[in-house]
Amino acid sequence: MASILFSEITIAAFAALAIAGIAFAILSPLLSGDRRKDKRLASVTEGRSKKLQVRAAQDTATYRRKAVADSLKEIDERKSKDEKITLRLRLERAGLKITTKTYWILSCVCGAVVGVFIFISLDAGGLRMIAGVIGAFVGVFGLPRWFVAKATKRRQNKFLRELANSMDVIVRGVKSGLPLNECLQIIARESPEPICSEFKEVVEQQRVGIPLGEALDRMANRVPLPEVRFLTIVIGIQQSAGGNLSEALGNLSSVLRDRVKMQMKVQALSSEAKASTMVLGSLPPGVALMLYLVTPDYIMPLFVTSTGNLIVAAGIISMTCGILMMKKMINFKY
Repeated sequence: MASILFSEITIAAFAALAIAGIAFAILSPLLSGDRRKDKRLASVTEGRSKKLQVRAAQDTATYRRKAVADSLKEIDERKSKDEKITLRLRLERAGLKITTKTYWILSCVCGAVVGVFIFISLDAGGLRMIAGVIGAFVGVFGLPRWFVAKATKRRQNKFLRELANSMDVIVRGVKSGLPLNECLQIIARESPEPICSEFKEVVEQQRVGIPLGEALDRMANRVPLPEVRFLTIVIGIQQSAGGNLSEALGNLSSVLRDRVKMQMKVQALSSEAKASTMVLGSLPPGVALMLYLVTPDYIMPLFVTSTGNLIVAAGIISMTCGILMMKKMINFKY
């Protein structure tokens, strides 16, 4: 009887030890914090891997953007070397609705007016004739080209400021189900100049049977900007191979807006230097004019003697060099 009782107690003790061991094995990780440690370690490792993946994606996007920008720049440089810019194309880029014949007539009139004005203003004999001829040459070949270049730059800046809004119109239209041609017609009807006239030209060329890619190439020829070239490339690829046009144009629109913000910031930061340049550049002629109005006999030797003419020429050259150098210092590329 005692041996049976002892065996039962032994079996019960072993069973209790087994149950205690199983309970310890199950509850030990929970009580010791190992599971919490493993979870925290896994979360930290996962967060680090996600950060690395995000950083790798950003680096890839930056590399692709830089590669696209370099490719566009290379294409533009190659195209500018290969193509010959005619006078007709220059007038189209400036938005001037005149013929080349009218341009040369106006240039000759401008040269005649400048030459006669300089000839009448000077009193010296030989210098009078030479200055008149130089003034006429500048009036025919210099001033009209300068005016066309300024008009072209002004028109391109206006086009670039409104291009982001036009791309937003295309993005919203494509997302809502409108075809691309209808989006271009909306831009041609409702956008301000010069966006309106350029896209209207694209729409009219499509109506006479010219493909959209070729019409956009002609627009990029009239508005030689990298952003317009990129728009042409994106639409051309989408027309031939397909792709997410709305996403690509949306990204380009955001890039254009960031560039405009950067341009405004650069203008604000460089406004003080520009004001200093204007004050320093206008100071010598302003002082000369005041001296002429107060005591003309004191300053007239600068204009009626050869030594004075040399001094005035040296002053003009030095002031021009200084102004150009200051302009170069405040001209930032962004």
